[in-house]
Amino acid sequence: MSERNALRRRIRAWLALFLVCLVLSGLTAFPLVTELHWLNALISHDWLRRVEAGLDRADADYPFLLYGTDWLAFAHLVIAVFFYGVHRDPVRNVWIVEAGMIACAGVIPLALICGPVRGLPFGWSLIDMSFGVFGILPLLVLRRLIKRLAVLEALREDGDARYLAKAAPMMP
Repeated sequence: MSERNALRRRIRAWLALFLVCLVLSGLTAFPLVTELHWLNALISHDWLRRVEAGLDRADADYPFLLYGTDWLAFAHLVIAVFFYGVHRDPVRNVWIVEAGMIACAGVIPLALICGPVRGLPFGWSLIDMSFGVFGILPLLVLRRLIKRLAVLEALREDGDARYLAKAAPMMP
């Protein structure tokens, strides 16, 4: 197997890992009330009980508020669709991976700012920030693999070692 094909397989494997996590993260936002009931049945925690009470009240009296979490779930699914471009042509669409990295980095200031404004315990903000940290890790690996693939494809197309100097800035 050629190095290019091996890189493409590794890129697709890391992409699949990221997409499974992204889609699962989104899908879990749909049944939020039910999931919280299950979680509280397993773990009794004051904060989770408070969140459950708030969601139960919102669900009973103001169900339209939960529509916001439906949109959150939908947004995760839409973002996942964009990553199909990386599957089709990773070199040309590396910008999608880089945009995903920026979004993951943006989770941290969002959690640090909005968490306290909304009255969340700091530990909960740390959990939210972990999504950005754990989300960016496969994207960093993906970007590095794609940059290597770009160099290999550039060398293959040109067939000239002089092109390596031109392609070297693409290397991580």
